[in-house]
Amino acid sequence: MIPRLQEKYGKEILPALQEVLGRANRLSLPRLEKIVVNMGVGSAIQEKKHLEYATSAMTEISGQKPIIALARKSVAGFRLREGMAIGCKVTLRRTRMYEFLDRLVALALPRVRDFRGLARNAFDGHGNYSLGLSEQIVFPELNPDKYLQTQGMNITLVTTASSDEEAFELLSRFGMPFKRAEDAAAA
Repeated sequence: MIPRLQEKYGKEILPALQEVLGRANRLSLPRLEKIVVNMGVGSAIQEKKHLEYATSAMTEISGQKPIIALARKSVAGFRLREGMAIGCKVTLRRTRMYEFLDRLVALALPRVRDFRGLARNAFDGHGNYSLGLSEQIVFPELNPDKYLQTQGMNITLVTTASSDEEAFELLSRFGMPFKRAEDAAAA
């Protein structure tokens, strides 16, 4: 079964991007390449269970098992040694990527407290967009009774767009709730 957003990309978004960007070749149009979800668990240095909870939550959210991120160097001030487990991440592609984006836009972001839209300036200059969530409980898959410790996450949407403007056009057509231009200028 094809995810809803993947079908929308092929039938609605690609023709609209061809018209807006003025390109006839569909392969030259920007597309979503992958989504990387990352959880840094600094408290895992003292309490190993926190990392287990984070990986369990990430598995439920993404639908695939995350890899454990290890510290690259030692930092005495944080009591951190090289090779210690300090987080987890997962890279989503193809079907899982579209399903995750659909749940993020339709279910998770509207549940964020005091949400007024995503910042328009979080692009990296190469067409990739990053956002952060302060708690993982906004995803309806997670049982709030099981995950008592709030854990944030970083989500990076990697596109093949050559500029931030093309990436913005692509992501806004996917339904990403960006702040309006006049709201962003006032803030």
